Amino acid sequence: MHIAIAIAVLLLATAPAAAGQRTATFSVPDMTCPICPVTVATAIKRLDGIVAVSTDIDAKTATVVFDDGKTSTAAIADASTNAGYAAALVKEQ
Repeated sequence: MHIAIAIAVLLLATAPAAAGQRTATFSVPDMTCPICPVTVATAIKRLDGIVAVSTDIDAKTATVVFDDGKTSTAAIADASTNAGYAAALVKEQ
């Protein structure tokens, strides 16, 4: 019995943390024309782990559903910024 408990504890301690889907909204204030949201979405979609991207030119936001085991909010913001549209995290769920 003690061996079984020890093995279970060892397995739990060495198991990787479970990754999951997250949703994050970014402020992208430089989106001013109809092509801007397309450029932002395309840059973000190139990252591994992106499930969906929705942009809103009127609100100047990008909402991204992503696998947090494959990418991060920092990488998403960097992708938009590197495409010429600075992005800042507003909310993460």
